[in-house]
Amino acid sequence: MDSKKGLVILYTGEGKGKTTAALGLVLRAVGYKRKCLIVQFGKIWFTGEILGIKKLFPLVKIIQGGKGFVKILGDKLPLSEHKRAARETYKMLYDEVISGKWDVVVADELIGAVSSKLLPLSKAVKLIKDKPVNVDLVLTGHHAPEELINMADLATEMREIKHPFQKGMLAKRGIDF
Repeated sequence: MDSKKGLVILYTGEGKGKTTAALGLVLRAVGYKRKCLIVQFGKIWFTGEILGIKKLFPLVKIIQGGKGFVKILGDKLPLSEHKRAARETYKMLYDEVISGKWDVVVADELIGAVSSKLLPLSKAVKLIKDKPVNVDLVLTGHHAPEELINMADLATEMREIKHPFQKGMLAKRGIDF
């Protein structure tokens, strides 16, 4: 396989670490002066990575899209609002991917948007098929459909073995957000 060919990398599963793995890949790419874009679906709150990524500007840009996670963390919005926000975020993501401006693009929680029916699977398939040949595309989220796994060059499933939540510990600043 040609080392200049962009890969499709997929991180899925119920375990923690999908976004963390994607951000680690971005950190590695920045070391080689590769331009990276991170688009987050459904993540609208402050996290430590926002400030960290801003320190990597101009090589890395992050965009948060969506209205938060669906039906958790006190969400009361109608599903139609989440769908509209996901469509807008996808359009922006798609336009950026095909623009040729980026070497690495992370579509964080795109798989989650598909599995929760905010976006049709066909949108993720189109993104993969239409990406420029040299762009490395990273997709994250729970419940990756078999079709996306089959299209990926690398697919990793994060499986929870043990988590502090099981002992009643809430999310930890700097570790979970």
